[in-house]
Amino acid sequence: MLFGKIDYINLAPFHVFLKRYITNTQLKQSIEYKKSYPSKINTLFKKRKIDAAFISSIESKRGNFYCFDAGIIARKEIRSVLIKRGAVQKDSESATSNALAAKLGIEGEVIIGDKALRIYLENPSQYEDLASLWYQKYHLPFVFARFCVNRHHCFYKKLIKHFLHTRTKIPQYILKRYAHKRAVNVKDIQSYLDLVHYRLDDKAKKSLHHFLRL
Repeated sequence: MLFGKIDYINLAPFHVFLKRYITNTQLKQSIEYKKSYPSKINTLFKKRKIDAAFISSIESKRGNFYCFDAGIIARKEIRSVLIKRGAVQKDSESATSNALAAKLGIEGEVIIGDKALRIYLENPSQYEDLASLWYQKYHLPFVFARFCVNRHHCFYKKLIKHFLHTRTKIPQYILKRYAHKRAVNVKDIQSYLDLVHYRLDDKAKKSLHHFLRL
């Protein structure tokens, strides 16, 4: 099985859960991870070079695959999807966030991921949170990504169901590793993860439908 891994802090709970969930040694050995950023993972998924991944929500309606009611969701803010008003400059790692800025009618430099979180924490006054801007306009959460599969539907259905019903605690050593690599302190990481949600409830589905319709 080939799994697309986006190594952003916002998916740390899922990756910790995945390691604990897959306890069978043979199964562990059978899973190969393709690590990259969102727009690259989208391409690999559409070419069926990976079996499952969190793919950008804007791509989740295009193709012959199945998406579960799970994703990366911000209820009111996210801190890792930013825009600095000015000349248009898309983030090459992004798909959904570039489109979100355009649909909100905001021109500027789009920045996503852990680098955006670090920038926000260092100088929040120069950047705006795109999830917050969406919420201010529509009073809805925003769905940045969805968990979708090309193959092994039954396995991933069971896995994602367990994930959504499990409160995953990230070990301190992993938090410290992220803190060191991303230059963000542990408390800020924990605060940030409190903003990230994974279950597509009715409001999230309504928001996603509206965004894709736009």
